[in-house]
Amino acid sequence: MLTRRQLMLHSAGLATLSLATGPAAAQAPTWPSQAVRLVVTFPPGGSSDLVARLIGPLLSERLGQPVIVENRPGAGSTIGAAFVAGGDASGHTLLMSNSSPMSISPALMDKPTYDPIKSFRHLVYIGDVPTVLVVHPSLGITDFAGFLAWARSQKDPIAFGSGGAASVGHIVGEMLAQKAGLKLSHIPYRGAGPMRSDLLGGQIKVAVDALPQNLQFQKSGQLRLLAVSSARRVAQAPDIPTFEELGQSGLVAENFVGISGPAGMPAPASQAIVQAMAQLLAQADVRAKLQGMGFELENKSPEAFTAFVKQQAEQWLPVVKSSGATL
Repeated sequence: MLTRRQLMLHSAGLATLSLATGPAAAQAPTWPSQAVRLVVTFPPGGSSDLVARLIGPLLSERLGQPVIVENRPGAGSTIGAAFVAGGDASGHTLLMSNSSPMSISPALMDKPTYDPIKSFRHLVYIGDVPTVLVVHPSLGITDFAGFLAWARSQKDPIAFGSGGAASVGHIVGEMLAQKAGLKLSHIPYRGAGPMRSDLLGGQIKVAVDALPQNLQFQKSGQLRLLAVSSARRVAQAPDIPTFEELGQSGLVAENFVGISGPAGMPAPASQAIVQAMAQLLAQADVRAKLQGMGFELENKSPEAFTAFVKQQAEQWLPVVKSSGATL
């Protein structure tokens, strides 16, 4: 028989078990508990935006909540990045991180509003995409040598467009001007989409833009792609030489895209994003679509992604400082 003391302890144990398995436990918060915002630091039409709109619906299916793509451009991508870094720490607001707000803009800010490492939890590295020097066919230029000859014959600085101040395109253009001894004048657009429209229309004749969105215009003859900023030729465009091949040593710059969250986001949220994206990026059709956009895909753990961002920020600092670029 149970003693009085044993009966009391037994009853207390049942009560504790009831609390652990009853309504309170059933109502324990799960993540995500609401819609997830995926913040893009550029207007629609750029590489980050294209990736976000591809994975948004697929990620929503796995998370069981809507994933809303929200464009917050401006100030060299720092507006969107600062919004995520200093906002909702629950993990329901994420960033399509890329080279501009992580590797370039902080080096151009007198008083940075966030730290590329300390302010974020870098979760999923997706891939990188090279930029390309593009010209309008009305110039009659067919290769990089022809571009150099034409550019050096011009009396006034040559205007070149990019998706915005402190974009990778902007920095690559400034680097090209320095290395090749050219007089180039940057025209920052509010996104690659509007810039590309002016380029196609002939309002500007030269641009440095992401490779993927320009491949179709190369095929149609609407634009001419002269050189890519990757370390090696890109599989989707094997006929386009690299700047390195063309004598512009060190002109390598690839824009990475990934998913990052605020530094204080809870571990369950981080784990859910990492797991869901690992499943997505393992799908052959998703990989094919990203590769079709010109992305070089690579698997990186969150730790490796964080180390990569840190390395990029350190490597780009002297390049950006010496480029003469401003926000």
